[in-house]
Parts: sequence; C-alpha cells; structure tokens
Amino acid sequence: MEKITFADFELPEKILDVLADSNLFEPTPIQEKSLKPILSGRDVMGIAQTGTGKTLAYLLPVLKTWKYNKNGNPTIVILVPTRELVVQVTEITKNLTQNITARVIGIYGGVNIKTQKLLFDGGCDILIGTPGRIMDLAIDNAISLKEVQKLIVDEFDEMLNLGFKSQLANIFTMMREKRQNILFSATMTEAVDEVLDEYFANPVEISLAKSGTPLEKIEQLAYKVENFNTKINLLEHLLNTDKDFSKVLIFCNNKKHADYLYTKIEELFPDEFDVIHSNKSQNYRLNAMRSFENQEIRGLITTDIMARGLDISDITHVINFEIPEIPEQYIHRIGRTGRADKNGISVSFVTKKEETLLLDIELLMDKSVVVKEFPSEVKINPVKIPSEKDEIVMKNAHTVKIEPGGGAFHEKKDKNKKENWGGPTKRNPPKTKGVNRGQQKAKAKAKKKK
Repeated sequence: MEKITFADFELPEKILDVLADSNLFEPTPIQEKSLKPILSGRDVMGIAQTGTGKTLAYLLPVLKTWKYNKNGNPTIVILVPTRELVVQVTEITKNLTQNITARVIGIYGGVNIKTQKLLFDGGCDILIGTPGRIMDLAIDNAISLKEVQKLIVDEFDEMLNLGFKSQLANIFTMMREKRQNILFSATMTEAVDEVLDEYFANPVEISLAKSGTPLEKIEQLAYKVENFNTKINLLEHLLNTDKDFSKVLIFCNNKKHADYLYTKIEELFPDEFDVIHSNKSQNYRLNAMRSFENQEIRGLITTDIMARGLDISDITHVINFEIPEIPEQYIHRIGRTGRADKNGISVSFVTKKEETLLLDIELLMDKSVVVKEFPSEVKINPVKIPSEKDEIVMKNAHTVKIEPGGGAFHEKKDKNKKENWGGPTKRNPPKTKGVNRGQQKAKAKAKKKK
C-alpha cells in the first residue's frame, strides 16, 4: 500500500516547503487521522499519547484554512498548560507560517504584562498562551477574543489537573459561541468528560490509543532500591558503567528533592547536569533546556510540572528517580523518550513504599515493568532523607474521651453554680471606694472657694 505524504493533504505550497526543509514528508497516524475531522469544522476531541505529533496534527489543517484578519484580532487561539510549551508551540507555528506572513504571538505568566501588551500593537493572527495570562490580557482589553474562529486546547487533561478549569470557563465566555473547538489530551479522565459535556457540542473523537497505553517503542525497566540516597549510588553506577546514558531526563516528585539530587550529582559529575522546576526563572529554564537539547550537558533533573512542557529530541533515557503518585504522570514522563518513531528506555527506582504506586501504573497500562537485579557493586546507603524517616510515635500515648460537660469542661460544684447577673448584684449596691487624704484636702479647698 502506498504511503500517504503531506502533499496528499493538499496543503499550501509555502507550508509544504517548510515541512520539506525540516525533512518532514510523511504524517504520523494522529496527523493523518485528524485532518478530515478538523477540516469538517466540527468540534474535535483527540486522544493521543505524548510524542505522537499532536502539535502538527492540529496546526496543519487549521493553517490550511487560515485567512488574514484585517482587524488585527486573533482568529486562532492555542491554549497550553506551561510556559515551556508556549515557547515550543510558538516556535513551531512561526516556522510553519514563515512564508505566509501570519502574525504569531506567544504569551505566558511570570513576565511583565505591560511589556506583553506592546506585542499586540501590530495585530495578532495566532495567539498561543497559558490560560491565566490570556485571560488577564483579555480583561485588560489588550486583546479581543470576540473574533476567534478556532480554539485549540492542547494537553487538556493536564490543564484540568493544574486547576485551570475556572480560567478556561472564563475564556470560553469571552469568545463567540460560533467557533470550532479542537481539544487534544493524552488521557481521557472524568474531569475531561465533564468539561466536554458542559461546554462542547458532540465533539468528534479521534483516538490513537486507549488511555494509559504506553508507547510500544519504550523499554520499561525498574530496580528495587533501599532508599533515596541509595538511589543516588545506583544512578552514579549506571552513568559510569553505561555510556548509552548520554541524554538523560531525571524526574523527582518535588522541587526540594530535585534540588537535593542536583547538588549530589553535581559533585559526582561536575557541569554535566542541570535542574529545572517552577522556582527557577524563565530564562534559566529555557537556557537549561537549550543546553540539554544541544547536548552541552548530559542530563536534566526536573519535576512533574515539566513532564508535558518538554519536547526535546533524542532523549536516550527517562529515569523515574521517584515514582509519581498519579499513574498517568508516569505515561507523560516516559513519553519524553521514544519520540518520532525512535526507541527509548525508561528506568524506575522503586523503594518498598513505592511498590504499590508501580503496581497502579502497571494496572493502568495493562503491562508489567521488567524488574532488574540490583547491582551487587552498588553500596547501600542507610542514611534516610527527612521525608523517609518514620513518624515519631509518643510512648504511653493515650486518648482522653471527653464527654459533654466533662474533661477540662467538667461540671461545676454546687457551691459554684451561682448565676452571674453582671456587676456586684442588684440586691447589694456597690461599695464606694475609699478616699485618700490628698483627695480629702482637694475637696475641702473646693468648698471654701464656693
């Protein structure tokens, strides 16, 4: 059977030239399946794993029908959950539209809003941004959303996980009702279903794979490890003994653990790793990602908030230094490798407490992760980090049952049950205070003057 190419999409020549310059000739399955439903003008809900080419899946059909707007207001709005994803989608869109003079602007929070307002002086055709910042600019009348013809919400499930539902609802009300909604999500959750039922009319569903299915080209491995510090020893061993760990993305469950791991790895492998999370400045994060993309550093340590925003090519290994508490997050993490039909490897370090989390992940995927034998040459470090230490249980601890009117609030004795009428009492008027000698003399002088 003859393979379909982008030329079969009947795209504008100027866009086909850009795709050819990028060595892109054949669509991925999600790109092929999305074209006709999006071109139909109906609402579309796409379910596809991360790394399958979702960005081009919605950009190509939307750009095929795009027309210049003389009013200078955006006719296409693309909402994404993270600043990094804004930057990446903006770069892809600007590259695709370089020959058709579309005005593309990307915005996100954390930078001066007054500076961003100036970007719209020359008009905007395609607006890409995070929900909060787009809503702020619309409220300030820096942009108008009344002429939006196509609304694209990427990483829809992550938007809801991050608490953007209210912002999304506000943005929907700022737009005209007659528009096309195109939504893409890696997983189909109850929260996604609720929003679809509330705001969108019978969207066409495009499903590439069932929710929770991992990419088949990713080899999934795991090691059972004693504790956090022993995980550091294991990571050092793998990096020293296997040179295939050449472009490594390492996930921790929170910023504190990511920073702690980075300080230890920096001692072992100076200037070979960097760390990014939400506490780092935007410039720092973008520079770290650029260094990682260009292989100026060997690895990047990060947190789950970065699991969706990262789109870096040729990552050899994803290491789950800690197992995520939400099983779907595991799918997003490992999806950073094995992209664009390439093979990838994920390695998970699992403590005794994390075994149930891994089991939940396996149940979601309907697939077992291969557990490898812990290397005998790796030393066990018995020192626990604070979060691993057992809770302190007080000896001889007991609870006191407090009945109504009992315990500290015990019933008063009969002799103390007198009612308080406020003040001394009505029966006995208050006694006058004693008058000292100084006051007596003052009174006497006052009488003489009279």
